[in-house]
Amino acid sequence: MSQIQAVRGTKDILAPDIDLWRIVENISSNLLDLANYKEIRIPIFENSNLYTKSLGQVTDVVQKEMYNFTDRGKRELTLRPEGTAGVARAFIENKLYAHNLPQRVWYCGPMFRYERPQSGRQRQFHQLGLECIGSSDPRVDVEIIVLALDILQSLHITNLELEINSLGNHQVRKIYREVLYNYFSQYKEELDSEAKIRLETNPLRLLDSKDPKLTNLLKEAPSILNYLDQTSSENFQLVCNYLDSISINYVVNPKLVRGLDYYNNTTFEIKSKTLGAQDTICGGGRYDTLIESLGGPPIPAVGWAMGMERLLLSIPDSTFSLSKSLDCYLITIGEEAQTYSLKLVYQLRKLNLKIDFSLTKSNLSKQIKKASQLQALTCLIIGEEELKNQTILCKWLESREQEVINMSEISIIADKIKVYKENVSLNI
Repeated sequence: MSQIQAVRGTKDILAPDIDLWRIVENISSNLLDLANYKEIRIPIFENSNLYTKSLGQVTDVVQKEMYNFTDRGKRELTLRPEGTAGVARAFIENKLYAHNLPQRVWYCGPMFRYERPQSGRQRQFHQLGLECIGSSDPRVDVEIIVLALDILQSLHITNLELEINSLGNHQVRKIYREVLYNYFSQYKEELDSEAKIRLETNPLRLLDSKDPKLTNLLKEAPSILNYLDQTSSENFQLVCNYLDSISINYVVNPKLVRGLDYYNNTTFEIKSKTLGAQDTICGGGRYDTLIESLGGPPIPAVGWAMGMERLLLSIPDSTFSLSKSLDCYLITIGEEAQTYSLKLVYQLRKLNLKIDFSLTKSNLSKQIKKASQLQALTCLIIGEEELKNQTILCKWLESREQEVINMSEISIIADKIKVYKENVSLNI
């Protein structure tokens, strides 16, 4: 029988890598909690029309990348390709607009897109995202950008570059699409088949093309900033002013359009220069009409999402000390000692010690070797003699020193391990 393997584009996340995932999640949740963002957990699959309505029928996500299926009730469902649409649906369905606005929420979890698997992006990938729903104040645009930078900098990710742009309102976007269509139509013969399709369906997508043949055409393409109406222009200027006021460096990139139809006004990306060609680590912007288009009230919103896999690739090696060691490894000799072992294990874990215990009947030297392989700090040994005297033999594997500790004073083990770890930390 052939071996069953993980589906292409999916990956198992194993120890010790999972420790780094937890560090990222903990740092992010702590920073977002300080900004009063509450976690939200939305379903992994939704009705398919949620995404066709919100993302746009002619986007690559809807046309090429969504995992659609029909369930036994003949419902058309989709594994979520991104988080914003699901959050918007939850906001409307649970009438969160009836509570205090704005509503600040964040989420973290798997997303699904049928793309060519590559470094930092799988078909099942993970996103950390946030949404602030209920305010059009440009200070919120800046707040979420700063939060993203805070998270990345707390993870010691450097060489970051913030790019911002404005897509104006939907009327501006409509006019600009016509301008772009007229511009690129002059060079239709120079476009490949995919670019020609984008020209007819969504000319804005030509601006983020990586095709080297379009390089010169893109340099001369009209800038959307020249077509902003007064309100959109003033709004974008405020965003820039606020960023300047807190000394956040940024680059205005008029060709930054993002790939989804719901964006308007502020749009931005944070790039990591350590990632190569696929360098966007965080992207987002404002989507002031999405809630209304999905059947909710006319409420503005803004948000971003980070790809967790790319984020993890950006964290410098050795930034965080991932603990691979045990505090204690318990070896028991004889049935009576085995019976007592569980009680001791639970007592030690209540003292916040990381402990494992032997389940083999190998000789003592082999079990001590196993403790060393598990990088245990101490090896605790209990045999007939120890049970008789109500003691534990504590062997320190690095120094090879050993001492006898009374069973009634096991907190001494926790105290000594704490001191040992503090000394190691100081030496580092």
